Amino acid sequence: MKYKSDSEAIDFLCGKNEELLNEIRKVIYGQDEIIKQVLISIFSQGHCLLIGVPGLAKTLLVNTISQVLGLDYKRIQFTPDLMPSDIIGTEILDHNKEFKFIKGPIFANIILADEINRTPPKTQSALLEAMQEKSVTSAGRHFVLDKPFFVLATQNPIEQEGTYPLPEAQLDRFMFSLWLDYPEYNDELTIVKNTTSAFETELKTIISKEEILGLQGIIHKIPVNDNVLKYAVTLASKTRPNTKLAPTVTNNYLKWGAGPRASQYLILGAKTHAALNGKYSPDIENVNAVAVPILRHRIIKNYKAEAENISVDEIINQLMKS
Repeated sequence: MKYKSDSEAIDFLCGKNEELLNEIRKVIYGQDEIIKQVLISIFSQGHCLLIGVPGLAKTLLVNTISQVLGLDYKRIQFTPDLMPSDIIGTEILDHNKEFKFIKGPIFANIILADEINRTPPKTQSALLEAMQEKSVTSAGRHFVLDKPFFVLATQNPIEQEGTYPLPEAQLDRFMFSLWLDYPEYNDELTIVKNTTSAFETELKTIISKEEILGLQGIIHKIPVNDNVLKYAVTLASKTRPNTKLAPTVTNNYLKWGAGPRASQYLILGAKTHAALNGKYSPDIENVNAVAVPILRHRIIKNYKAEAENISVDEIINQLMKS
């Protein structure tokens, strides 16, 4: 779809955003904030890490979003014995005695990497190239993945047994780290009522693959004022202990801070947040709206923060206020 101007495209996206939310709400109840953040990530060309205990409809959420966006969807269940070839694909010898590459589930628009921390680091790292380069390599051959390409990985809380914490290099590939909580009482009543009866919902496709690709390109072109740019970079810099911009809370409670990719995602996330809400340029409020899920998996607390039971979210909120 061609637009007369970028502002017309943003108006179109803003209108579609409300339609998308209403359609997804037919199936997913009480998780509006999570839905909004996942949509921001998709239109920003980022990836999401979704953390929560089993049974909170993480799989259903991704499946529903793929339907309303009209995108091809694949689910990969990560297990301790999963191999990289189970994700990427493998070569087989066909009846003509020639090697033929059989594509794995990574060849889709939306990938649900379910319980990604149930598998060892060797298999986890098979996603790295795909997430960063939007391509994979197998047996010396290079394959470009279809666009748009989005990975939503679910992770059980690391306190549970049988988990392999994701290394920092892989965590940094995720734009957002989202914490999925238990539903409110009334929402849970609705969930139980609808899932234990003959209730069925037919979902409509609200936006096409081509429209998503076009809008992703327009979001990258959205202008950003210098003061917003400086605010985002300063916020990321404040998380780095024992540096020039580090405030007292950082030096007291953090062992490791966010890198430059966090600054990039703060601006890109702010652009998308602004566009989805009908604004033609982001402001500091838009940066703050995406700051917590962008920074929370990029900073590491020290022993003092652990001892005083201070959460990462509290530290980030203090940095925004300062």
